[in-house]
Amino acid sequence: MYQLFIGNKNYSSWSLRPWVLMRELEIPFQEHLLPFGNETLWRPFRALCAAGKVPCLVAGTQLVWESLAIVEYLAEGHAGIWPEEPVARAWARSAAAEMHAGFGELRAHCSMNCGVRVRLHKIGQTLLRDIGRLDALWSEGLSRFGGPFLAGAQFSAVDAFYAPVTFRVQTYGLALQPEAAAYGERLLALPAMRDWYAAALLEPFRDEPHELELQRVGSITQDLRAR
Repeated sequence: MYQLFIGNKNYSSWSLRPWVLMRELEIPFQEHLLPFGNETLWRPFRALCAAGKVPCLVAGTQLVWESLAIVEYLAEGHAGIWPEEPVARAWARSAAAEMHAGFGELRAHCSMNCGVRVRLHKIGQTLLRDIGRLDALWSEGLSRFGGPFLAGAQFSAVDAFYAPVTFRVQTYGLALQPEAAAYGERLLALPAMRDWYAAALLEPFRDEPHELELQRVGSITQDLRAR
C-alpha cells in the first residue's frame, strides 16, 4: 500500500493535492501526519526524504516527492488521474502546472488556514490580478469541457491542484464570478474535502509562522478550530 506523508491539514495546501486526489479516486494509502515543528516526527522523515518536504509518497522502495511528481507517478499506474481526451488532458496539465508554479500573490497574501475566517487588511492590484486569473481559468475549463469539474465530468488531478484554493476562497472571502464560485463550492462539498476540513478543525497543533503570517495580512474574524 502507498504511504503518504503530509503536513498539518489546517495549513498544508501542498499535502492536500495528492491526498484528495487519491481519496476521490479511491486509491488506497496509509496517511502519515507530520505536524509542523514536531522534530520528533520530522527528524526520521528527513532521513527518509532528503528534500525534507511534504507531501511525499512511498511506494515500496520508490520515493516520490513534490505534489506534481506524485500525481504523474500515480498516473502511470491508475486510470482517471488525467482526462482521457487529449485536448482536455493537455489543458488540465497546463492548468495544474500554472497552479504549481504561479499565483504568487495569492499564496503570499492568502496562505491556507482552513479553520479561520480572515478580513484582509488590503487587496492590492497584484492580488486582484491573481484572483482574476483564477476566475478566468476556472470559467474557461468549465465552459470548454462542460463541467461540473475543470476538465469535464470527472474529478481529476487539475481539480486536486485547485482544491486548496477553495479553502483560501472560503477563509478570506474572496469574490469570484458566479460560475467559478459555484465550482469552488462543489469542490468543498466533495466527501474527501469535507473529511479533510473536519480533521483540520480538530487538530490541536498551532504553527507559529503560519499564525504570524495571518496577523500580517489580515484580522481573524472567526476561529472555528478546536481549542
